[in-house]
Amino acid sequence: MFTGLIEEIGKVVDIFERNKIWSITFECEKVLEDVDVGDSIAVNGVCLTVEEYNKNLFKANVMAETMRKSNLKYLKKGSSVNLERALKIGDRFGGHIVSGHIDGIGIIEEYEDEGDAIWVSISTSKDILKYIVYKGSVAVDGVSLTVSYVDEKIFKVSIIPHTNENTTLIKKNTKDVVNIECDLIGKYVEKLLLHEKVKKESSIDMNFLIQNGFI
Repeated sequence: MFTGLIEEIGKVVDIFERNKIWSITFECEKVLEDVDVGDSIAVNGVCLTVEEYNKNLFKANVMAETMRKSNLKYLKKGSSVNLERALKIGDRFGGHIVSGHIDGIGIIEEYEDEGDAIWVSISTSKDILKYIVYKGSVAVDGVSLTVSYVDEKIFKVSIIPHTNENTTLIKKNTKDVVNIECDLIGKYVEKLLLHEKVKKESSIDMNFLIQNGFI
């Protein structure tokens, strides 16, 4: 589990594919301070497992499904990425609950300056937008952000100077692809409500089973 508070910007130094598995090596420092093989590091919001590492590099393998569903497929040597280590028990929880399992992708449509802040408009699918609520949380390329506007086609977030300086978000171009993970709480609530609805609509009860010879 992650919080959406990016620890550093890393760089892709090697990437190759073999038998539909992509091996990607990242250059970084801070996220390697207490890392071990098998640990999780979020790369642009995607939870990856550390396969190998040294003092300033780590390598992770990425399955074809992850490449298809995320913007990792656009990475190349020299690409910058947002990095965050998995949360440890006892750590401060400053963002929101981020699983590292993205829901899909969005497209950066527009940047708008407002003083020192920058508004970012992102379009995405209806399946994702239904979980995005005004003043709720969303992870964009692994960055925990507050939704400041949402309609049936786009949502907007406002980027403060700290986020601008310490993540890759404002370094992207319009029409670039970003990973999106919606707030987990909304998805759990929907699942529970649908389950209750099915239970109420079901006409199968003990009397039905007896009357139809099942018991």
